[in-house]
Amino acid sequence: MEYHVFMKYSSILFDLDGTLTDSYPGIKNSIKYSLQKFDISEEDDEKLKAFVGAPLEKSFMKYYGFDKGTARKAVEHYREYFQEKGMYENRLYDGTEELLRALNGKNAVCIIATSKSVIFARKILEHFRINVHFRHIAGSGPDGASVEKEGVIRLVIEKYGLNRRKTIMIGDRKYDISGANKNGIDSIAVLYGYGSREELEKASPKYLCGSVTDISKILTKRAP
Repeated sequence: MEYHVFMKYSSILFDLDGTLTDSYPGIKNSIKYSLQKFDISEEDDEKLKAFVGAPLEKSFMKYYGFDKGTARKAVEHYREYFQEKGMYENRLYDGTEELLRALNGKNAVCIIATSKSVIFARKILEHFRINVHFRHIAGSGPDGASVEKEGVIRLVIEKYGLNRRKTIMIGDRKYDISGANKNGIDSIAVLYGYGSREELEKASPKYLCGSVTDISKILTKRAP
């Protein structure tokens, strides 16, 4: 019997850090650089993994007790290092480019939905030469203000008139999954990023997957 492969979803929203790229080394070094400006020397690298995929300003407030003004200054210092070196201390996860090429071949609309600055996100995509696979890039502005993933997803849906039933969010942290749930769209939680299985399962994703290859299996289905 002949089978035809077709897309379950027409609009695919991707988180960036921990989903498309392994960005922890650059993020870790940027945080350490920022903390040193406040005479804080952080030796526990595991602690800094909590920053990946989370709003930076709120993370500095939560984990280091900064007030809002100090946290914003910390984000400025973070970005000093990140724009010069940190964004390039990074790598694509295996299979990422192949996945994006396949989705484009099925006419899916691929969109970046990140808490990262749009400026940095665009530069990273261009650095890895995968920017051509994305129709739109949504994230925070250049002022360093905190941004919630729920708001980024809502902006994308409303600005581009996406059909919620045909839209899915893919990410590695609870923020991606809860943001999708609050906006009434499905989600895929990836286990190879920086969120633990426990964190992701509690967020109630539609799907869980362990590799980039598994994402394509979820997004497509076969029918006679």
